[in-house]
Amino acid sequence: MIGQRIEIWKEDEYSYPAAYGFIPFMVSYIHEDEKTRPCMLVVPGGGYRHVSPSEGDIVARRFYGMGYNVFVLAYTINVLDTPAQLQPLHDISRAVRMIRKHADLYRINPEKLVVCGFSAGGHLCASLCVHCGDVKDPCREYEQVSNRPDGAVLAYPVITSGEYAHRDSFTALFGEKPSEEELAYMSLENHVTPDMPPCFLWQTASDETVPVENSYLFAEACRKAGVPFAHHVFTEGVHGMSVADEDWMERRYWEPYTLEQIRLLGSAIKEGRTPYPAEKGEEILREYGLTERKEEKWTPEMKMVLRGVFPEVGMWPEMAGRWLARQLDIHVI
Repeated sequence: MIGQRIEIWKEDEYSYPAAYGFIPFMVSYIHEDEKTRPCMLVVPGGGYRHVSPSEGDIVARRFYGMGYNVFVLAYTINVLDTPAQLQPLHDISRAVRMIRKHADLYRINPEKLVVCGFSAGGHLCASLCVHCGDVKDPCREYEQVSNRPDGAVLAYPVITSGEYAHRDSFTALFGEKPSEEELAYMSLENHVTPDMPPCFLWQTASDETVPVENSYLFAEACRKAGVPFAHHVFTEGVHGMSVADEDWMERRYWEPYTLEQIRLLGSAIKEGRTPYPAEKGEEILREYGLTERKEEKWTPEMKMVLRGVFPEVGMWPEMAGRWLARQLDIHVI
């Protein structure tokens, strides 16, 4: 079950209009022994426009090495102009239910299931934490299984639709003119209750993409609700640092499976199966490095800056692991 692809919906259960053959799925990282382990469901970011490879495989390997059995979720995103609405929330809800239902098969403890999300993936994880009771499953066998995570790790998360919002994430979800009700529902700092699972948050103070106020707002909401939480704000660093090490910076272990929806859409455009001109498909595939390797992102000077912050920011996986061990009584080898 190492590297197994697991589709989370049957074809007749999934109907996102811009899927073009894509069905949300998980990829497993499960130890080849008989031990029952805690579970980590990794949810990459990407502004609900893509599912970032830099926050998938490399993160899964880190928590796998810490003793977890791990899954990476490739969920529904809005690449061009078809709002995702609440489909991503239904995707992560089904993923949690599926893992729990098959806990024996995956050798995980169903009471120690943690979600770990980055940026918009952090928003998706936090959405499930606060709205899990609202999300119904079309399949009766899964509806009877809890979709509430036992803990959450939120890395530089999108949280608010208010003053400090990352606007494009909400545009990707609801379109150019979202209703006040939609925005209010997904402004997550306003929906934290004492039932929220324990939460570990981290971000950098210098994040220029998702303002650091997002994590402050959620941490304060947890504090007021009496939810156990840890909140770490590192001094420096850019948005999207993932595990914050040389492997991340040099794009090692950036497995592209999380980009499958984009690959299928690009191919459909090139084949004339969409309203878009064929060259748009080639443009999309090239933009995401699916036809050729993307150009180097960091200048040598910026790499030196990043290396300077790795010792601080790169501590977060170990910090999160220790905190979760205490909160959830997790013992891993």
